Amino acid sequence: MGKLISIWEFICRRKYLITIVAFAVIIVFLDENSLLRRLGYEREISQLKEEIEKYRADYEENTKRLNEIMKIFTFLKIKE
Repeated sequence: MGKLISIWEFICRRKYLITIVAFAVIIVFLDENSLLRRLGYEREISQLKEEIEKYRADYEENTKRLNEIMKIFTFLKIKE
């Protein structure tokens, strides 16, 4: 019984600290929108933006090549 009283006194003396620590743990680790998940999402977004830029550059290069081929093709077709 003495241990329960001492634990209760500890909780009563440090109730604000315990509340703040519990809140911080929930916000950082347990919540659906936790800080850890947000950091992961930000990392994923930056990787996807880099990938989009890579595909955009590939698209532009391929479009230029296709236009050149089409010009050559129409030039050859006109010559015939």
